[in-house]
Amino acid sequence: MTNKRIEQYLLQALNMALGPLMSGETSYTNSFDCKIVEGGFIFQPRLPSGYIIDDNLYQKIFLIANAALYPMFTVLKQNSAFFVPLKTDDIHVKRGLFFPMKPGISERLVIPDLDRFIPTIPGMTLPIMKNLSVDYNKITSIAICGNSGSGKSYMLTYLLSVLKPISDLIIVDPKFDSPSRWARVNSISVIHPQKNRSKSDFLSEVNEALSQCLNTIQDRQAILYNNPSTKFKHITIVIDEVLALSEGVNKAIKESFFSLLSQIALLGRATKIHLLLVSQRFDHTSVPVSVREQMNLLIQIGNINQKTTQFLFPDLDPNGIIIPLGKGTGLIQVIDNEHPYQVLPLLCPTYYTKKGIL
Repeated sequence: MTNKRIEQYLLQALNMALGPLMSGETSYTNSFDCKIVEGGFIFQPRLPSGYIIDDNLYQKIFLIANAALYPMFTVLKQNSAFFVPLKTDDIHVKRGLFFPMKPGISERLVIPDLDRFIPTIPGMTLPIMKNLSVDYNKITSIAICGNSGSGKSYMLTYLLSVLKPISDLIIVDPKFDSPSRWARVNSISVIHPQKNRSKSDFLSEVNEALSQCLNTIQDRQAILYNNPSTKFKHITIVIDEVLALSEGVNKAIKESFFSLLSQIALLGRATKIHLLLVSQRFDHTSVPVSVREQMNLLIQIGNINQKTTQFLFPDLDPNGIIIPLGKGTGLIQVIDNEHPYQVLPLLCPTYYTKKGIL
């Protein structure tokens, strides 16, 4: 389908749906136009107009275009109206509303044999979907959020398997659940609760491990000061259900835990030390705000609405984002210089692993 045909089709969809909002003005009355450009399309209003060009109009156009272009394109949701200047001397059409989009839709990665798949992954790549991979060198911290039964543990086990060849892993498992079983199969030690120990005692042990990581960061910073090109092996601190770790413990120990998490999140990027945190929610009681703000791979799985996305995506209204049905679906955002900044629909990989882990 040519760009011209797509433009005509999109104009027809907008004309039919926008009539009441735009006081009957349409492209047939030369009130606006639509152009396909690199990376998206531009809604070009002709001013003065009888309709208001604001966030409400922008979001209405998004809803119409996203449904009309599916599955040829995925229109990427913006938090507010995205104005762009246009190269013309005509003052009536010197501005437009830009709608970023990408070809196709999110497609699930299906891996028949995870053990055979992992050696084929190039370099420091983390494959997420068929058309989405991330470079772990550009990841600071990872957050996986979702309600119980949404598939968080399944996604975490996948990431642990992919990270194992490229990163040392420090695993904290307050629930003594699937991460511990995965670690046992892969001969990796785990910090987990033990019988006859209090929660505060367990968190103190976690704080000791985090403190050692902070010392490693400081040692590596000193090395980088003298030799900025030094390459370090990645270290990933994995905490499953971080909310369970911090609730109901001694206040001073919890404050130490939050302080250590914040320092690692803020200082770990240059020294290749990362956080991978899993939780049912990421409010201020589970992790400090500074930690959440440093995370640049954000995954929300399960029920998607404004309430569930308020912590990982505080400015996002998910209305209109087409999220596939099924387990392990949701939203993902990668904040780096290679991927669209916008939130994308997510389908977590389907894979097969050793029995007895999940």
